[in-house]
Amino acid sequence: MAGEHAFGIEAFALDDRLRLFNFATADKRIDYLWVLRAFDRARANYVVLLHATEVAAQLTELAVDHPDAPAIDGDLTPLLDQLYGWQALDRSYDGARAASLAEYRNRHYVYQFSQAGYRAFRAVEDVLGASLDDATLSRLVFPELLRDLQELASANSAGDAERVYRGLTRLDASLSDMAARAARFYLMLGDLSRTNDSRPEIFLAHKDALLAHLREFSNELARYSPKLAAAIAEVDATGTERLVEHAASADERIFASPAERLSDWRQRWSGLAHWFVADADIPSESERLQAGTVSAISAVLALLRRVTEARRGGVSRESQLRHLAAWFTGVENDRAAHALFSCAFNLTAPRHVSTTYPDPELISTRRSWWDAPAVEISRTLVETGKSASPGAPARVDRNEAGRRRLRAEQLAEQRTRTAAARALATHGLDGRTLDDEETDLLLGLLDLALAARVPVSGVTGGSGSAYGVRLTLRPHSRATTVDTVRGRLHLDRLAVRLEARA
Repeated sequence: MAGEHAFGIEAFALDDRLRLFNFATADKRIDYLWVLRAFDRARANYVVLLHATEVAAQLTELAVDHPDAPAIDGDLTPLLDQLYGWQALDRSYDGARAASLAEYRNRHYVYQFSQAGYRAFRAVEDVLGASLDDATLSRLVFPELLRDLQELASANSAGDAERVYRGLTRLDASLSDMAARAARFYLMLGDLSRTNDSRPEIFLAHKDALLAHLREFSNELARYSPKLAAAIAEVDATGTERLVEHAASADERIFASPAERLSDWRQRWSGLAHWFVADADIPSESERLQAGTVSAISAVLALLRRVTEARRGGVSRESQLRHLAAWFTGVENDRAAHALFSCAFNLTAPRHVSTTYPDPELISTRRSWWDAPAVEISRTLVETGKSASPGAPARVDRNEAGRRRLRAEQLAEQRTRTAAARALATHGLDGRTLDDEETDLLLGLLDLALAARVPVSGVTGGSGSAYGVRLTLRPHSRATTVDTVRGRLHLDRLAVRLEARA
């Protein structure tokens, strides 16, 4: 929804604006269109408010100029009320038109275009009246742009706000028109290159004009681009902010705030400058237009080559399809038509594939395929002609909550073992009882130390380290006893030494 203080068309929400075009998709869309054309005809004659009878009179006059206009019989009030419900028309009460008390008591409405409704109607009319005749590139706009830029620099230096405003307005309109023409022209070339025109002689008759038009526009664009870039630099030298402030001060949009006008004109000048001046990493729009024109010339020449070759050979896809269609219309019965279809499109014939044995050395290549065993082929290869692939890897399901829980448990266990190792290294084994964590760590260290002992002749020892503590076993004449919460641990003829390890 627009702001609380929105005015005019700005007060229309998105849904309301889309409802303006309901008349173009309704069941009686032709009737609605001609009713709105009647209002447009009256508007052109400076008549704004219309009663239902006056709308009928306008439709009668339109029928004289347009014989294809539909005949709308009956009362027009339901159509007008529906257009009012869609907010395409505005409705007001006109008591001055009542000639009697009965008419005064009855509804006597007059209708006119709403601001948003008129814009919606003109948008539909532009679509209905669009043609490709104006899909041309205007090369005459470049001298006008250069002259307007030079005048803009002069006006900005002199501080003439009105001249700056008029110059920027002309530049914005000219550049917008050139961009729109370029977009339509290249869309037309794209459609021309993708279509299979049934009459290539039309293209051959106009190819010279098309290529000359492209080359002339490309040459003019290449010639004027440096001049326009230099003119924009001259305008920037007079002060961009000063230019924007002059244009905003002369702007007469009363419902736009000064800050909005400044932002709008700053954005317009930035877009205009980017058309002819490239940034550090982004090419200018004129350079892109030049590259697009060169590509369009290449595309037109390639299309010309295809059309010329088709005409020279006398055989094209169009002629082949026409000949095939004549065969279908000339067959005697449906069975013959089905047979012709099978022969022409080969949709029912078996698919021939080529593959080898998994181990080619087992079967001699000189062996006849009548006698050789069959080769196993995949169903995918038979149906699609493509070798079977393992496909995309399956999705890996990750239990993030479980992973975080296990990681937390692992870290807690590691902290507990580290604390137990620090206690063993600090306090040793004598005169104390080991808890569960210290007992588990001691047993693990003993396991590592005993596994490291090598049974050779002589006296051997062993050591094991983990969690920052080292346990060393040495042969001794006496036994070592360790007190734990689980009981006493006796190590026969072994001395135990614990020390911190870096």
